[in-house]
Amino acid sequence: MRLPMIVAAVLSMLTPAMADWQATLQAARGQTVYWNAWGGDARTNAFITWVGQETERLYGVKVEQVKLTDTAEAVTRVLSEKSAGQDQNGSVDLIWINGPNFESMKSQGMLHGPFVADLPNSRYLDLSPSSPASVDFTVPVDGYEAPWRLAKFVFVYDSARVRTLPTNMAGFADWAQAHPGRLTHPAPSNFMGATFLKQALIELAPDPRVLREPVDDASFETATAPLWDWYDALRPNLWRGGETFPENESIQQQLLNDSEVDIAISFDPASAAAAIEQGLLPETARVFVPVGGTIGNMSFVAIPYNAAHREGAMVVANFLLEPSTQARQQDVTVLGSFSVLDPAKLDAEGVAAFAALPSSPALPALADLGPTLLEPHGSWMTRLTEEWARRYTK
Repeated sequence: MRLPMIVAAVLSMLTPAMADWQATLQAARGQTVYWNAWGGDARTNAFITWVGQETERLYGVKVEQVKLTDTAEAVTRVLSEKSAGQDQNGSVDLIWINGPNFESMKSQGMLHGPFVADLPNSRYLDLSPSSPASVDFTVPVDGYEAPWRLAKFVFVYDSARVRTLPTNMAGFADWAQAHPGRLTHPAPSNFMGATFLKQALIELAPDPRVLREPVDDASFETATAPLWDWYDALRPNLWRGGETFPENESIQQQLLNDSEVDIAISFDPASAAAAIEQGLLPETARVFVPVGGTIGNMSFVAIPYNAAHREGAMVVANFLLEPSTQARQQDVTVLGSFSVLDPAKLDAEGVAAFAALPSSPALPALADLGPTLLEPHGSWMTRLTEEWARRYTK
């Protein structure tokens, strides 16, 4: 029996869903997936390299990371191809994407899908309508992007120097007054600085439900009034009098390591443990969150509508959801990003993979991180950072 006949016979014995996936695997073999992903983190880049090695070994699918400084670069590339009528053989196969970029591509018909339900490993996800895997900055995912890593806003401090901590965002103003110059945040032009403001806005807004809708002038003025009162009280007691700010999270982490400040911020609950592992923070670094929880979201991958290697991209997206892949990703010696999988959906082998991970005193348990607060609509971040710049920069 010739090989095509053997393949056809095997496919005929599978369920329709499994037959479809076997056909995807067959079509993907030999493809090279051009994964457009932010390239600013060496550990993430190394993890993507490992993913490519494994998908090539297991499925014959290579991965080439196209390193971006801004996700909008890839979005613009796909938009240019769409405008030129290039509806096939596009240059982007997979994008690490979130928030406004996802909303823009989805609304303009620039994404392939829905495809998530076709991934065998989607069975490990909580895909209920309000889960973080189903909503991206208030925009329903609708199967057009697959999650791959969890992000949650946390504060990092040196427990050898700090004995009392704020329990909520409002308390940061009092804490800074009692510890002048020992707190700062990245500039809000950076995502981390903007998230610091959004975290405070969610807590201080009179009606946080308005943050779920696109911003308008009236809602912005009402919702942010308490925020600016709070920030006016906070700013004079910030590092360097609130006149200058670290450019990004890495520089702020260095300030914490150098004992110039006592608290830093991160969007990775494992960041303190990972930094200790790398010698970038003292072993006494720890993580805390406000009692009401913090902003969290999942990082997603999406496939452009004109991807040249669509099947290979689906294979990579599915591999990212393998419990063993997610466990390796959560290992603080590898990447340290928390898993997007629903623990209740794991089989015994998956549970064992996570149970075998190395522990660290600086690594919080998921239960220690409190509730996950959904991101405001993407339009709020733009208005928030613009207004901050108008008020506090010369």
